[in-house]
Amino acid sequence: MKRILSGALLVLLAALPASAAQEQAVVSGVVTNASGTPEAAVLVRIAELGVGATTAADGRYRLVVPNARIGAGSRAVTLTASRVGMQTASARITLAPGAVLTHNFQLRSDALHLNEVVVTGQATQRIRGVSSVMAGKTAGAGVLHDADPNTESYAAIDEPGFRSPRNTPLSTFSIDVDRASYANVRRFLRMGQRPPKDAVRIEELVNYFAYGYAEPDRNEPFSVATDVAPCPWNANHRLLRIGLQGRHVDTRSLPPSNLVFLVDVSGSMGMDNKLPLVKEALGMLVNNLRAQDRISLVVYAGAAGLVLDATPGDQKGRILEALDRLEAGGSTAGGAGLQLAYDVARRGHIDGGNNRVILATDGDFNVGASSDAEMFRLIEERRREGTSLTVLGFGMGNLKDSKMEGMADRGNGSYAYIDSRDEARKALVTEFGGTLFTIAKDVKLQVEFNPATVAAYRLIGYENRALRDEEFTDDQRDAGDMGAGHSVTALYEIVPVGARMDVRLHNAPRLRYQRRGEAPRTGGEGELAFVRLRFKAPDGDVSREIAYRVRDGGGSEAVRGDFAFAAAVAEFGLLLRESDHRGRASLLDVLSLARASAGDDPYRREFVTLVQRFDRIARGETLQPMGEELADR
Repeated sequence: MKRILSGALLVLLAALPASAAQEQAVVSGVVTNASGTPEAAVLVRIAELGVGATTAADGRYRLVVPNARIGAGSRAVTLTASRVGMQTASARITLAPGAVLTHNFQLRSDALHLNEVVVTGQATQRIRGVSSVMAGKTAGAGVLHDADPNTESYAAIDEPGFRSPRNTPLSTFSIDVDRASYANVRRFLRMGQRPPKDAVRIEELVNYFAYGYAEPDRNEPFSVATDVAPCPWNANHRLLRIGLQGRHVDTRSLPPSNLVFLVDVSGSMGMDNKLPLVKEALGMLVNNLRAQDRISLVVYAGAAGLVLDATPGDQKGRILEALDRLEAGGSTAGGAGLQLAYDVARRGHIDGGNNRVILATDGDFNVGASSDAEMFRLIEERRREGTSLTVLGFGMGNLKDSKMEGMADRGNGSYAYIDSRDEARKALVTEFGGTLFTIAKDVKLQVEFNPATVAAYRLIGYENRALRDEEFTDDQRDAGDMGAGHSVTALYEIVPVGARMDVRLHNAPRLRYQRRGEAPRTGGEGELAFVRLRFKAPDGDVSREIAYRVRDGGGSEAVRGDFAFAAAVAEFGLLLRESDHRGRASLLDVLSLARASAGDDPYRREFVTLVQRFDRIARGETLQPMGEELADR
């Protein structure tokens, strides 16, 4: 498999001394507008060499090109500068190993493209000038690898307010084990940019991390834990944590797998952080396979095709060779590719096994006979036949986050965003069982709050997982699945009875024939809430229900340990989203909680560094991109 020189490594090489710099060619310059004013956030790139950078606030850029990409002798290439709302400029330059060149650009306004519309699936966002999704491109000397930086899309998030248990006693939602939002937010922060608000799904930030929940009993797929403590961002409120821990499974004893890799090889996947990283990520997964597992490889671009028919998992060389041959080019027949992948999975179906399509894409399904609605219906139909769908998102600039999340939700699979080798290793090696093997499906959670002790409550996150109360007992209603070893955390912010009512409640309309808000029934003294969970066995059609009482000891001691870290991540999410419900949340408080509970966990320590980095971004500093390895400095 070809080794990949990542953008993070290129940034590091740019800072090396002259002896090391001789192994690179450097192109730098300044981009201005027609009046001579420096232009920030302009993408300057050499497409045929797969390198690029964006300009800083002073309009300067710096491209670093490894000599290996140039080859022996000199090479003529095209250097382009582009930004939404401006006409693209280009120039032919001649590069030689070790060359140091300067080229300046002057861009003119493009009246036809001053206004861009980005369709986000649930909302349409009008963007003037530079699109807000340009946040994925650093305003500094960072190296980028994308052809179209202006079409990322995210489903709009409408945060619910506080509710009174006298009027709305039940809170019902589907669990969510996706972690894509955290990895995507991390990508923005690493690049020195603030993420779009709708890219921040707080439950996925919280659930990215492992917590020390107890293992379930032998006969149960998961354990359930609850605890209550003061809310860090509002001293008058309480914070309820509900934690589920999936049973860990020895991967050697898992049922055989029938896996179909469906790889997007369209032109938009040609950059280093897309198809080359896809190959490496899937290669990591292949190294975990056994002889009883089967792998097929389907690709799609202008048309869909079968590259590798079902091959035993111990024939790793053959599978890796097929992956390594993939090259990007063409348009994106996503619907045809998905149909073919499902047909291949159906042909190789293993009764009692793990039958799954694994889609690797940037989500840019822009050509094909299928509409999104038809595609979703296909995914749901094949899910009912027993084939799941896992979605792996790659790249930046044209990431279709909302579409990929919707596909995974309908396919009883997870959605992960792979921004680095480390994230690929985490999702496909460290959490191999959780990513690919389901231990409980259609997991729903319903919390009934006691109006004698709770004046108001609000679920933090899970906005796109909300269910109607009656859907909790409807076994036909699809919900989230738990993978082996996965954990799920849900947080509720609670206003206790007797505390100052400092939040605005949703007022229910008056009724003619019955009354709301009557005094609660007797019983349940001292209980804060009653938690019910419903779930099905992986191959079952009828759900089971389990229930737990939640009591609040009323202690005033601050949150500690794992609970403190989960609260810190949630508080950070509130700040990233600029939530109306962030209360007195502060980065100082987030850092204090996170540092005290990070321990030696490298992912928690990375989180601390990201919070520090966001603090600098929020203060207006221009930051250089960071590599994959972050340390708490």
